[in-house]
Amino acid sequence: MGVWQLLPAGTVLALGLCGVLVPGVPGSWLVWAAVLWWAVQDPRPVAWGVLVGATAVLLLSLVVRRALPPRRLRRSGATPRMAVYAGVGAVLGFVLLPVVGAVPGFLAGIYLHERLRLGTRGEAMTALRTAMRSGGSSVLAELLACLLVAGAWLGAVLAA
Repeated sequence: MGVWQLLPAGTVLALGLCGVLVPGVPGSWLVWAAVLWWAVQDPRPVAWGVLVGATAVLLLSLVVRRALPPRRLRRSGATPRMAVYAGVGAVLGFVLLPVVGAVPGFLAGIYLHERLRLGTRGEAMTALRTAMRSGGSSVLAELLACLLVAGAWLGAVLAA
């Protein structure tokens, strides 16, 4: 596949990753749709394998999120800027320490935001715990699943 065929799928995939952090945007669905679009255009079996894997991971993520507390991040004091810090932290963690690095990166992003906002370590840790109890764990589960799918897609594209 050419770059001009991969660019739309990659763009939708990136928008889906960002959409996980924005309330009301179907981030997981956008990620899955990007992989589906790519798999339909790419005749290789690996593309369909990535699509099947993405479907399984995102369905499992949906089940896990149903078991976690509902999202009430706005009431806990979460801001869009906090979501940016958490998202950037998760992506950096995912890249630096593949897969498992997303979790500490996500937590570090929230902690850094709160430390800069509140100033003290104790207040930042309390705010981090509040954010995670108020639905941050649900956001983290969805973001981790989407990062896994994006990583599999990128690996398949680069292996071609």
